Order: sequence, then C-alpha cells, then structure tokens
Amino acid sequence: MQDREWPQESELVVCTVENVKDFVAFVSLDEYKGRQGLIPISEIATGWIKYIRDHIREGQKIVCKVLNVDKTRGHIDLSLKDVNEHQRREKIREWKNESKAQKWLGFVAEQAGAPLPDIEDTIYKKYGAFYPVFEDLVVDPEPTLKKLGFSKKVGETLVKVAGENVKVPHVEVTGHLHLTCHEPDGITVIRNALKKAGAEQKTGGVEVELLYLGAPTYRIKVIAPDYKKAEKAIEKAANAAIAVVEKAGGEGKLVKKPKSGKSQ
Repeated sequence: MQDREWPQESELVVCTVENVKDFVAFVSLDEYKGRQGLIPISEIATGWIKYIRDHIREGQKIVCKVLNVDKTRGHIDLSLKDVNEHQRREKIREWKNESKAQKWLGFVAEQAGAPLPDIEDTIYKKYGAFYPVFEDLVVDPEPTLKKLGFSKKVGETLVKVAGENVKVPHVEVTGHLHLTCHEPDGITVIRNALKKAGAEQKTGGVEVELLYLGAPTYRIKVIAPDYKKAEKAIEKAANAAIAVVEKAGGEGKLVKKPKSGKSQ
C-alpha cells in the first residue's frame, strides 16, 4: 500500500521488466500498482551498449532510480545505471519485507475480525511502512501498541503474528564489573548493587545478565537490538550498581570487552 499514487523523483523503485526494445526498456513499478515506466538505453548501463539485452531482459526484477515524473502525460523516466549494488540489495530487502508484512496484516485482519484497510491506514500513518511495526512489536510491544491505539483483539493478534514471523537481530556487549565493599554489611551492599543493575532487564528490547566469577568480579552481558542501545544499557546498569556500592563507602568499575558481534 502506498499513500502516494506516483513515485517521487530520485526515489528507488522495484520494477518488473515488461518489454525490451533496441533503444528502450519498458517496466512496471511493483510498488505503484503496476504503473508503467521507461528506461532509455543511455540509462541502462555506463559506457557504450552494443546489445541492450546483454544488460536487461523481460521478466527481470530490477531496482531503478526515478529521474522524472510527468503525471499529465503518465510518463515515468527511470535509470538503472544510477543504482549501485548496495542500494539494489537494500531496496530489494525492504520490498520483500514489506510484501511479507502486508500478508501478515491480512492474517491479523482475518483472525481479529477487523477491516484490513483500517489496520493498514493506521499503521501507515504512524510508520510510513508496514514491516517496521512488526519489528517494534517484537522488541517493545506495549509502547508500540499504545502508539497505534488498536483494540485489544487486534493488538494481541498483531503481537502474536509478529512473534511467529519476525526475529530481530541482536548484538551482545559484555564486560567485567568489579565491586568491593569492606563494610560489615558489604555482602548485602553488593547484593543490592547487582539487583539494581539487573533491574534494566527486558526494557526496550534490552536484557542484562549478571554472572558471579569470583570476588570481586562479576560478568555483565547486555543483549540489545543494536550496539548503540547495548552500550548505553551496559553503562547504565554498571553505573547503577557502582552508585550503590560507592554510597556505602565501597568502590566499583566496569571493564568492557570487545564487541562480540550479532546473535540471532
């Protein structure tokens, strides 16, 4: 579903090649209800082109850049050569995700007994796309549902469908948390400090794990959707624990380990 009937200039669009002539290729724009566009031979590839079919063929899925849109004449001029490989991969990935998300919304509407257009319109007005809402429903369901304002039945169905179909990549950040307190109640202080650090668990898609390695060292691991959130969370959790210890006259510090990469 698009909130616009026509693409915008410089936009990347997914196309299906319909007809290839000697000096031009005609395509349909998959995201715009099959509107027709054309690619002149000069925009097929860089350099001199001897045979256009060496570069493009009927039935092919391609990603093009919109050069010009003439609504009065119904013309859309496109470029294939202006799209690099990275842009092509990202656009195809985005298009595939949106196609899957639209199918999932159909399941939601059917299972919840709600009109599909109403669900689509609400999500599109908030997000401008469909797939990102399913990611947010997996990472942080309550704020996402509150933002959308759906009925309980629709909301529960959305969360269920998201959980069954979307697996958001996560990253891990680990470190060693050194906590010491020589006061008579030092053990209790340390226990309270660790409890404070662990309070960050499962908020905003973030999980904090603590493991005793041997006094005064504790392993702290944060799992989050991206490194920015992970780094922020491990600092926040560690600082919360250190603050408790220092208030009681002890000492604490965090020694972070190198990034360990993504986990699924």
